[in-house]
Amino acid sequence: MSGPLPLRNIAIIAHVDHGKTTLVDQLFRQSGTFRDNQRVEERAMDSNDLEKERGITILAKPTSIEWNGTRINIVDTPGHADFGGEVERILSMVDGVVLLVDSSEGAMPQTKFVTGKALALGLKPIVVVNKVDRPDERIQEVLDEVFDLFVSLDASDEQLDFPVLYASGRNGYASDDMNRREGTLEPMFQLIVDHVPPPALEVDAPFTFLVTLLDRDNFLGRVLTGRVTSGTVKVNQPIHALDMDGNVIETGRASKILSFQGLDRVPVEEARAGDIISLAGLSVATVANTIADTTVREPIKAQPIDPPTLSMRFAVNDSPMAGREGTKVTSRMIRDRLEREAESNVAIKITESADKDSFEVAGRGELQLGVLIETMRREGFELGISRPRVLFGTDENGNRTEPYETVLIDVDEEFAGTVVEKMANRKAEMTDMRPSGGGKTRISFVAPSRGLIGYHGEFLSDTRGTGIMNRLFDKYGPYKGKIEGRKNGVLISNGAGEANSYALGPLEERGILFVGVGEALYEGMIVGENAKPEDLEVNPMKSKQLTNFRASGKDDAVRLTPPKVMTLEQAIAYIDEDEMVEVTPKNIRLRKAILDPNERKKASRKKD
Repeated sequence: MSGPLPLRNIAIIAHVDHGKTTLVDQLFRQSGTFRDNQRVEERAMDSNDLEKERGITILAKPTSIEWNGTRINIVDTPGHADFGGEVERILSMVDGVVLLVDSSEGAMPQTKFVTGKALALGLKPIVVVNKVDRPDERIQEVLDEVFDLFVSLDASDEQLDFPVLYASGRNGYASDDMNRREGTLEPMFQLIVDHVPPPALEVDAPFTFLVTLLDRDNFLGRVLTGRVTSGTVKVNQPIHALDMDGNVIETGRASKILSFQGLDRVPVEEARAGDIISLAGLSVATVANTIADTTVREPIKAQPIDPPTLSMRFAVNDSPMAGREGTKVTSRMIRDRLEREAESNVAIKITESADKDSFEVAGRGELQLGVLIETMRREGFELGISRPRVLFGTDENGNRTEPYETVLIDVDEEFAGTVVEKMANRKAEMTDMRPSGGGKTRISFVAPSRGLIGYHGEFLSDTRGTGIMNRLFDKYGPYKGKIEGRKNGVLISNGAGEANSYALGPLEERGILFVGVGEALYEGMIVGENAKPEDLEVNPMKSKQLTNFRASGKDDAVRLTPPKVMTLEQAIAYIDEDEMVEVTPKNIRLRKAILDPNERKKASRKKD
């Protein structure tokens, strides 16, 4: 029997949209992992619909290719800060990293976060300048930026002596010559094999394995993914799970061992040190736990899971239009779905309210919770969502603390003043401001997460869509006091019916409308934003009284501005404490939490 193939484990690091997933597709094709006649979706690694639409990688997925007798395990890492907790654990599975940078945009703030983690672990990077065929490429400047980035992240001399390839993932070539615009990815495969060391792990020691990723399979139950750190594991071998303090939390057997081949998981009889595998057979063990032979008592040192910093209330949809579009509307269905999510997503924590009609869902950021809500509405759920709240803590002296984030902003110079002023209003402190070339400025802040809720939409308007903002959980720090919320009140429908142009015409003068002609409305639904600070009840269904003296058609031609249509994230960020977002498979509506105006007044008097 021939021995196992030589092994290389690498992670690909790149900023959102720098072409990482497209490049991996080409590596698959050119290594023969996909047959020539096999129909493969574009960007096969982003298999989740939302990942395809948003063009971001949310879940880290291991895959494997074979090239010239060497097995290369590739882990695609999330590039977005809300999924940053996964990054450190993933890097502990690999022996080398490929840093992919866009030939025009260069090293971005988010790349800095992941690269810093990789360098701190002692991994030696390979730098790939991607999209070299862009008309606005500035390859040499980008390389200088990468070098400066490594220096600022305290890279060792060995790490600074990095090999470079110039590639086009979409066209499937890479070369060490920056002027070449053709060829294959052969130089990249060769460089990975030559530059990345094989796993230096103890094959003869007892079996240990650190859980890096967790997901659920309908047939296998809980599936734990990670790298075998030492020893060998065989199917049906007795194993146990240890927490970070070395306590045994579960004992069982390795009922199934799965190895990666291309995008598929394939059952294998055994796995050895260095292999990246998935393991089934345990029902309690989770991310950051050590799975080991029953003789092992010492856990592998693991990165603790980042704490959730934001929570939202997911409630049963109780609006007058409930149940018209969704098929999953009961609290039991919502509970089951959220529990399933919490099982595979370690960053999410769920608590049920006393009335059993709503659930407090805590996560790591608006994007992460927004992705969950969007996924649920596509599955046929109807929900009522509250405004996000940050989760406060207390320090050792009993003082209130709140989560802070590092915010890195790239804007055109002309908008820098506006951004600094808006961030200051949100209690952010500027830590750095410098020109970043091409008429752009890079500004760094430390800001309470509370102040950033809902700012992204405003930021894009203020910078005319050209600004880039990256956020990263930093720490819990002192409570910053009151932060000003939305300044404007809302226009609230005072009845149920269909909006018509005769009624909406005069309402346009009062503010910005969120609904158009013919839309079904109900009492308590928010139909627009008031130009003034107070809420205003209006009648968007009022029709014209016909008399003998007036022709009905004369002034019906009211020209309305198209209504402002909000995305899910914008709606969640817009609402106030006493408001909710009604989410259904087909609609996103804003409403007051209490629909009846008299009950609403009573509740606000109690609050005062």
